[in-house]
Formats: sequence, structure tokens, C-alpha cells
Amino acid sequence: MDKTFNLAKREDGIAVLTMDVPGESMNTLRAEFGPEISQVLADIKGDSSIKGLVLISGKKDSFVAGADISMLDACETAADAKQLSQQGHIVFNELESLSIPVIAAINGACLGGGLELALACHQRVCSLNSKTMMGVPEVQLGLLPGGGGTQRLPRLVGITSALDMMLTGKQLRPKQALKLGLIDDMVPESILLQTAVEMALKGKRVSSKPKQSMINRVLEGTNAGRSIIFDQAGKQVQKKTQGNYPAPAKIIDCVRQGMAKGIVKGLEVEANHFADLVVSKESEALRSIFFATTEMKKESGAGDAKPRSVKKVMVLGGGLMGGGIASVTTTKAKIPARVKDISEQGLSNALSYAYKLLDKGVKRRHMTPAVRDNLMSLMTTTTEYKGIKDADIVVEAVFEDLNLKHQMVKDVERECGENTIFASNTSSLPIAQIAQAASRPENVIGLHYFSPVEKMPLVEVIAHKKTSAETIATTVAFARKQGKTPIVVQDGAGFYVNRILALYMNEAAQLLLEGRAVEALDKALVKFGFPVGPMTLLDEVGIDVGAKISPILEGELGARFLAPAAFDKLLADERKGRKNNKGFYLYGSKSKKKTKQVDSSVYGVLGLRTPENSNEHSSELAEMSQRCVVQMLNEAVRCLEEGIIASPRDGDIGAIFGIGFPPFLGGPFHYIDTLGADALVSKLEAYQAEFGDRFTPCDQLRQMAKGGDKFFG
Repeated sequence: MDKTFNLAKREDGIAVLTMDVPGESMNTLRAEFGPEISQVLADIKGDSSIKGLVLISGKKDSFVAGADISMLDACETAADAKQLSQQGHIVFNELESLSIPVIAAINGACLGGGLELALACHQRVCSLNSKTMMGVPEVQLGLLPGGGGTQRLPRLVGITSALDMMLTGKQLRPKQALKLGLIDDMVPESILLQTAVEMALKGKRVSSKPKQSMINRVLEGTNAGRSIIFDQAGKQVQKKTQGNYPAPAKIIDCVRQGMAKGIVKGLEVEANHFADLVVSKESEALRSIFFATTEMKKESGAGDAKPRSVKKVMVLGGGLMGGGIASVTTTKAKIPARVKDISEQGLSNALSYAYKLLDKGVKRRHMTPAVRDNLMSLMTTTTEYKGIKDADIVVEAVFEDLNLKHQMVKDVERECGENTIFASNTSSLPIAQIAQAASRPENVIGLHYFSPVEKMPLVEVIAHKKTSAETIATTVAFARKQGKTPIVVQDGAGFYVNRILALYMNEAAQLLLEGRAVEALDKALVKFGFPVGPMTLLDEVGIDVGAKISPILEGELGARFLAPAAFDKLLADERKGRKNNKGFYLYGSKSKKKTKQVDSSVYGVLGLRTPENSNEHSSELAEMSQRCVVQMLNEAVRCLEEGIIASPRDGDIGAIFGIGFPPFLGGPFHYIDTLGADALVSKLEAYQAEFGDRFTPCDQLRQMAKGGDKFFG
């Protein structure tokens, strides 16, 4: 059997231990490596000629990407998970307690268990490779660093910096890591091993104090100061997570106890908390998202069809969406993009949009001005159809007007090649209707981005009946290159994401018209786990945009999509939301306080009395959120029933990445499994009796309720 750890002794007395998991592109830590590492460490201890040890990876661009997550799914009980953590503690303690200097030579990704391995070494040096990143992202899977990270990290970089890393899961570049004291040196990749060997030859160093700001040093130096840090961190976590995620509070507790009672006690607390989190439903849901997205990366979206290569892109429309699409094409996918707009103003907007985004990277020192300028040179502009004959894909981002989109299809077919894909970033018009103007409908597809394009991870790739498999596969591969998570959905008004969102938003509007306060509605759904509430979302997206989509959905899908008529009054009052500083909330100079304030004149516009009390009971908040969410769940199942989405997995990913459905619930379909289809049908039927047929449960849900079926095994 091929070994993962290979020890090579040099003539100068330094041994180099290379980790290289056979048959894998990246190193991950697995429980079965334990005996092999222990044997290697025993051999090192027994060999007095070894004066120092360097730990390095045999993989290109990756040190250790973390622990193998499928190992956690194999844990049947908390006791199994605790044993995993304790095994890691034993091996890392053995490594740390070697009497010779141990140096980690880090090149590429050094994350999670990989960083914990490096922390157990006596010193760390990393390469200046752009792929070199260090971090403990376990919190993003509902976990905590279970290999001693909650104990070694605060002792190395200080409590405040360690908590910041563990509670956000953020990844540090070499310069940031050096500044924090996480690493001792950074060097070009070509001299990484040589530098690590030289460090080992110098012998063991006395560990230095963390590099900290004056205030952190003062606070962390006393029990009272540390209490302030932990209490503040606890409050911030509660505000951010609404108590929906158990991992952050447990991370804080591990550090608090470890710093107060010593590392042995700290490791014991870490193993116990880690075990509880592994078997928690929140972590299970977050891990299911991780596995789903990993699985999707291997799929073409169209069976065995192979994608064509995309070497040049054209974007029609230089507005907010067009500018964003062109920007992710050049900066993320590194593909030249030509933006066409009818006005020079639109083109300069698109260029300045992309420049601002790149310049942020320069200001944060993530890139040099030269790199920024090279990426900017990939974006060109035109007001006519020039320099686009060789475009492989044209992404259309013009107004939601069918006649205009028909004109665009004809223009592109006339001016570009016969294989050029026409991808429409429409949010609601069925793609088949857009393709009616095409002589090559097999090249027409929907590519629906969410705003702001550079931040929102999801895109919907929408195939109509005549879209070819090759067109689907090429579009999916292109979206992935832009750094997006694409889901393939079938054609239909609103596709998937906007369709399930529309009913949720309509229900929030109904609650408002029944006399609920704007801020209470937002609070209810943030507490449920959404990143923002529905009223804030409507202001951000634009009340006018919502008004355009509603009639299309109602026309295609029926009366349950009818938006409350009172909303016409908002548009008559010129209320579009943040874009014109006039919506449900106050913006600009009218907004004096730091926290957002409701524009109470909105109630009068809607013909409502201003609510006297916006501090509803938690039971009332739960009732409000439930009414909105069950609408979304019911419609998600209807989309599956109609074949709009291919699987519950795609439905979960679409809702989480497209509209911020609470990740700790695993997505609408996972959540229905948690609730039970029968319980959901009962709730819907009770609402149907009270509020009407918009709550009618769909057929598939009724069938599942009868049979006690689930979406996931």
C-alpha cells in the first residue's frame, strides 16, 4: 500500500516529512493516518542523528486542505466524533512535544485541520504563491476547529485575532498571516524548503508573544479584560446568528475555558463541544450543502454533453447587471468581454463599475495596480456591433421587454457566428418566448444572475424545449468560470428562485396590509434566519421591479401570484426603494440615526394606520415568519412536481445561494423533511381555511403526507 507520509533524511541532520495522499489532488487529514504518523514520529524520536524536522506537502498548490469531511458523516454518535477529535489531539501533541525543532513549510491551501497541524509545529514558513491561504473555516460547516485549534491559535496570535479567524472562517494571505504572527516568515516558493531547513538548523526558538495592538494587549492581560472580550464576542455572535447557529458560542467557550484553566482542560472542552456539533442538525444541514455543491461541480448540467470553450464574451447592456456580468467575466473567468450599449454613458458606467471593484483589491493590497490594469484591458466597449463576430457567448442584460429582446436575438444572429450562444439575463420572461425570434433556437438559453452580480453566488441556467445539450453544458461551464454556482432549471415564468420568492414576498405584503409593522416583519424573518427581511429586500431590489414581475407570474401561473392592489399606491407615490431614496425605510439625509428607520409616511400612502407597537411577542414573530415561509416551501415542491428543478438538491442550493434561505435549515426540501410533510400540509390547510386558496397544498405534498415520505433518505 502506498504511504501518505514519507521521511527523507538529509546529510545535515534535518529530516523532511512529505505528506502526499495517494491518488488525490489535495491532501486531507483522515483518522486512518493516525497509526502511520505515530509510527513516523516514533522513528524520528528513536533516531538521535535527526536534528530537526520539516513538514511539507507533495501536492502542487496545496499544503493540507483540511480534514476529510466525509469522516464526520461516518460518525454515528457524539462519542465517535469525540474520539476523532481526541485522536487528532494525541497525534498533534506528539508532534509538538518532539525535542527537536519542527517547521511547517506551507505552500498553497492550509485550512482547518491543515492549519491545526501547522500550529502543532514549532515554527511556520509559507510561500508567496497566490494560492497560499491559511484559515480555520470549520464554523462555515457548523463546527469548530477540533484538532487543538481553539487552544493553540489564541496562544499564538492572541485571543481577539484568534476569535476573529474562528468565528468568521476567513482565510488569510501570507502578508496578513505574517503581520498576525501566525507564520514566522514568507519566501518565494523556490526557496521554501531551503528556508525551512535553515530555520530547523537554528534550533528551537522560544515562542514569542503574540503581535497585538496596545488595547488588545491590555485587555488580554487580565481576567477582567478577557471577560470583556468574550462577552462582546458573545453579543456580536448573537446579533449576527440570532441564536440559530450553535458553533460560534461553543468556539468562544473553548477559548474562554482554555485560557482560564489551561490547555489540557481546553482540549477536553474542545473535544466535547466538537462532538456535540458534529451530530447537531445545523452542522448536518451545512455539510449537506457542502457535499451538494461539490457534487454539482462535477456535473455538466446536460448529461454527457461536452462544453465548448469560451474565448470571447459579449455583454449587451451596460447597466448595473451588464456591468456586473462583464466584470465577473474578466476578473474571475479571465475571459475578454466586449460590452455593447446604445449610449456612451452606459459604457462608461460599466467600465467604472468594474474598475471600482478591482480597485478595492488594490486598496486592500490583494493585487497590484498592474494586475488591475491588465484585467481592465480585457474589457472593451462599443456602441455598434463591431469586434464581436467571434464572440462565443452573448449575455443579454437589457430591459424586461419582449420586443426589445427579440430585436437583440435577431441582431446577434446576424452579426455573430452560427454557434454563438444567446444567453438572456431575464428575471421573469419565459426563454421560449424570447427564442421565438431566433432562427437558431437551440443556441438560446437563459442565464439569470442575481444582484449585485459580484456578490451573489447563484445563477439559474434556463433551458427551453429546443435548447441543445451542448449549449447547456457550455453555459454551465462558463458560469462556473465566473465563480458562480449554476443550477439548471426548466423554462417557465419566474423560473425557480423568483417564483418561490414572489409568494413569500406577497405574503409579507398581506401581513403589512393586515396592520403589521414594517420593522416587525423584517425582524421576524431575520430571526427565522434570512439575511434581510422582506421589506428591506423589496427596497433593495426595487419596488418597481417587483411590480413588473408580478403580472407576468400571475398571467402565466394563476391567481395565487396576484400582488396586493395597494402596492400600486406605492408606485403612484414614486416609491421605488433605495434607488430613489424613497421606500419603506428612510435613506440619504432623512436617515439621521445609525440604525435604519422606517419611513412612517408609507402607512398613510397604503391607507393604513401607523402601528402603535412594533415590538411583537416572539410567538407573533414566529407566526409571521411561518406564514411567509410555508408559501415558499409549497411553491418549491410545486416547482419540483412540474420539473422546473431537476431535484430537491438543486432546489435547496438555489434557495440558499439565490435568496439566502437559512443555510442551517439545509434549504426548503431539507427543512420540509425536518418538519414532516404531514405537519406542513396541516399548516397550509389551516391557513387555507382562514385566508383562502393561495395556501392550497400542492399534490406532491399531499401524497408525501399520506405516505410519510421524505425528499432525502
